[in-house]
Amino acid sequence: MTGSPASTTPATATSQWPPRRPSKRSKLRNGTFIIPATGERSRRAFTLRSAQPDLTDGPNGPEGVPQRAGSSVSSRSRSAADKVLNNGMRFLRWLDTPTGHGVLKCTLAYTIASLATFWAPISEFLGKPDGKHVVATITVYFHPARSAGSMIEAVLIALVAITYAEVVSVLSMCTSVLLGTTFALVPLAHAMVLAVFIGGGLGGIGWVKQRMHNPLVDVGSTLASLAIIGVVTKETAVFAHVFSNVKIVQILKMLIMGITITTAVNLAVWRVSAVGLLRESMTKASGSLGEMLALISRGFLNGSEEELNSPEFTAASTAYSAVYPQMAKNLREAKFERYLVGHEKLYQLDRAVVRSMETLAQSIGGLRSAANTQFGLLRESMYGCGLGSPRLSPGYPADVASPHSPSISPTVQRTLSAVLKSGKDRFLTLSSIDEASNESSNEDERNPSESNATSGGPPTFNNPSDILEHFITLLGPSMKSLAFTLSEVLRDPPFGSSPDYEIKVNDQFRHSLSEAVSLFNEARANALQELYDTLELGRTRTERIQADFEEVAAACGHFSFSLQTFGEEMQKYLDVLDDLKYASQHKTRSWNWMKWWRRGRRRDYVALPYDTEERDSLIKPIKRRAMPRGVADTMVRRRDTYNWDAAPQASKFVSTVSQRLLRLLRRMASDEIRFGLKVGLGAAMWASLSFIPQTREIYQHWRGEWGLLSFMIVCSMTVGASNTTGWARFMGTLIGVGCTLVNWNVTQGNALGLMLMGWFVAFWAFWMIVARGKAPLGRITLLAYNVSTLYAYSLSQSVDDDDDDEGGVNPIIIEIVRHRFFAVTAGILWGLVVCRLVWPISARKKFKEGLAMLHLQMGLIWKRGPLAILLRSDANRSYLRSGEQAALAKYAARLDALRVSAASEFELRGPFPAERYGRLMECTHRILDSFYAMSLVTQRQGHLTDGERALLLYTAGERAQLCDRICHVFQVLASSLMLEYPLTDALPSVVGTRDRLLGKIFQFRKEHSRPPSTVDGGEGEVSTLGGDGLGPLAQVNVMERDYALLYAYALVTGQVAGELRVLAKEIEGLFGVLGEDALLLQ
Repeated sequence: MTGSPASTTPATATSQWPPRRPSKRSKLRNGTFIIPATGERSRRAFTLRSAQPDLTDGPNGPEGVPQRAGSSVSSRSRSAADKVLNNGMRFLRWLDTPTGHGVLKCTLAYTIASLATFWAPISEFLGKPDGKHVVATITVYFHPARSAGSMIEAVLIALVAITYAEVVSVLSMCTSVLLGTTFALVPLAHAMVLAVFIGGGLGGIGWVKQRMHNPLVDVGSTLASLAIIGVVTKETAVFAHVFSNVKIVQILKMLIMGITITTAVNLAVWRVSAVGLLRESMTKASGSLGEMLALISRGFLNGSEEELNSPEFTAASTAYSAVYPQMAKNLREAKFERYLVGHEKLYQLDRAVVRSMETLAQSIGGLRSAANTQFGLLRESMYGCGLGSPRLSPGYPADVASPHSPSISPTVQRTLSAVLKSGKDRFLTLSSIDEASNESSNEDERNPSESNATSGGPPTFNNPSDILEHFITLLGPSMKSLAFTLSEVLRDPPFGSSPDYEIKVNDQFRHSLSEAVSLFNEARANALQELYDTLELGRTRTERIQADFEEVAAACGHFSFSLQTFGEEMQKYLDVLDDLKYASQHKTRSWNWMKWWRRGRRRDYVALPYDTEERDSLIKPIKRRAMPRGVADTMVRRRDTYNWDAAPQASKFVSTVSQRLLRLLRRMASDEIRFGLKVGLGAAMWASLSFIPQTREIYQHWRGEWGLLSFMIVCSMTVGASNTTGWARFMGTLIGVGCTLVNWNVTQGNALGLMLMGWFVAFWAFWMIVARGKAPLGRITLLAYNVSTLYAYSLSQSVDDDDDDEGGVNPIIIEIVRHRFFAVTAGILWGLVVCRLVWPISARKKFKEGLAMLHLQMGLIWKRGPLAILLRSDANRSYLRSGEQAALAKYAARLDALRVSAASEFELRGPFPAERYGRLMECTHRILDSFYAMSLVTQRQGHLTDGERALLLYTAGERAQLCDRICHVFQVLASSLMLEYPLTDALPSVVGTRDRLLGKIFQFRKEHSRPPSTVDGGEGEVSTLGGDGLGPLAQVNVMERDYALLYAYALVTGQVAGELRVLAKEIEGLFGVLGEDALLLQ
């Protein structure tokens, strides 16, 4: 082991003052921990590391061994054959996975649905008109590779879509007959059909699609559009003003048949339960949280950020980020399963478990923020930037206990000496707190305070790392023990294996966890008491050095408190699991959701252990909308009314009418309504080609209905999403028509051959949809294949259609493919033009406005005063209200989705800087973690001591200024993002305001300093003599631990300030900096 800095060379020894005490501890001693499964207390060696998989050789030995140069041709042939055999076996194993099952189910449903075209009895049942390929198309969009709950939702949405399409089709035909035949108003009839049933009908579909923002609703919208377009723009009866139900009945039959096939395959072949998927995702999330907890705790104990930057932590964090959206999706689908069979209460408990996991994830973020506090302190100590350094404490005398450099603090001297000595950040690694992972230390177990005894009394602290070293010597074993118990409980799967996924939570866990938390609380109280007693013995230090030490002590208390809070949240998590287990064993059925007459009453939801009566208003609009709206409604209303408010002499009548009209126009200008109007206008303009006599023949020849359907699919809320969908549709069309040419020419139109070749096309397309997640490409490929191949075969069967231009009973496949390809391409281009030119909704603009609103909201939340609210509420409320943290996190997640969409938008100004905005979002997420960490400090206080109350009253002004300054910086950054204006080089600094708060704390400490002649007034207490400048507060007894609350506040504030500086640097990189020589007036 490397010697201490004070014992190497004389030169080095003289440069460090006072010399650092050599550490007697090379490993963390073992403490008493609770084995979760049995509740047994043990002191044997254990580690927080999880078992790592063997990544060396596979079951068949090492792979990738290069062949020798002398290998024969036969050996290479055998190697190639073995490789083919291995790939084949791997493919067969993949087919036996859930993903493989899903692809096979989809292919089976598609093959059965294609019989509607290839098998004469079913084809005759559907009637003579063409378009029977729609049955197969339905199985593509409503594919069976989904859970039973999702299938129930899909069927309900499909039924609504069918009803809507049939109503629009019937009403359009009735209107055409009424106006065209009865009143002989043919132009008016066509205009009404175009405006109301094309523009209004398809525009209403666009409004619903964006209002609901549900993938299944998008699919239902596509099917409804397909049915409406097939009747209204193609059916001859509409133009001849004759009522005919032939096409309407055929479409109804096809829709019902397709949905029935999909549902039957979904429920009969490898049925998947959403409840099972939910419990599987819960198990994965629990394991990821346990891994992150263990690594964060190890990082704190080791005093190094390596654990948090390790591949293991990145993998665990990535795994949770990936499984959380899936868990939310499974919860929604499980709701349909639970409600259908009458298990409403089980769904409420499922939801409670998911919410408790969300709370645990937020606590993990707060714990990580607390660990980062320690790492930041070590870095600050390296460069002399602690709370007590002269830079952060202007106006105080620089009396430093060093005989070599009176103008430099001892912390700076010791740190510089250590850095110069080692040449690297050895100061960031604490040698005395390395984790004893697989070995026990009997010497450490014999006498935990042996190091103190060898030094002749209580330890003397020479630098901040000594405090961390001593604190972890005191509390490290208990901290490691609690972290071990918590992580093992999380790593233990709460549910069994498929298909039942029974709840198998060990009943001993709750007792073990309660005992572990109790042991930790006792050890934490003793450790903090001894730590502050030791600090009390060093009152002869200067105020700045004492503040440095107390800052580190507060960081220790902050992390230990966060870990304690996590343990309490874990107990609530286990309580909810126990409730779910009991309810699963004693099931009762109820269908209260069907009692529509009681819908307005408060539902009997299960209250979580941590729920409060307070319901904030922030979370409601975020839950309701999938896309951030940008500028808040309250700001828009104020912007619309301030001119009238500034003119009281104006006419009241004119003012009232103007404001009401403006509110109506604002409501009509919402994103959903504008999108619906845009879709309706574009659809009516395209469909008008089928009503104008001069263009109708061209519309029919080039199959304009498929172009109109392409337009409906391509149109998305944002320009970026439209670009992505349009490109996928174009590529899918190319692939689909290419497969059509190959299959038709190979099989020469034989039904069995087309079914077999179509099976391979469908397998590849569903592999893209289900396994690769590229749904638009796979869907469009099969849609293009259906409207070409299946349509060509139906032509050869003498269907009732005017398709002589494509060969009739002898289909000309090249003509069919050409017509479809050009129709689809034209529809794609028309959709992109409409989305770009008619009320364009830019994902870039939405993202920037949403990010600005998020930062502005965060600033307003911090302005409430995390500590001031303790005084106002008698320590019974937290500045972060119930649900706000989850709402902010969801809002930020949706901004991330918008950022991905914005990357697909093209602008003449250049590509979207996705990477830089990604770094902005990372900073924002870290600030949110700091917000939650601060809420943990404040919301669990319960009461304030007299010393804490005195400190809060004494520093109220400085804290208010600090909150205002942070809010101001948030507002400046939000304004720069919103306007895309550069920042000035005079951005308000939080550091100076924070320094004044620290100076106020130092002043309070000096006023309460004990004169040398004063007799001790009690354990841990400070005499009140010498505090004449404090007024009534001088009569309050202040203990060292009372400073911890304010120092924890200063630590978190420092983290927020640091992230704000990073945000400012990134924004400066985006928009530049305005210097004093900038010329703006032109």
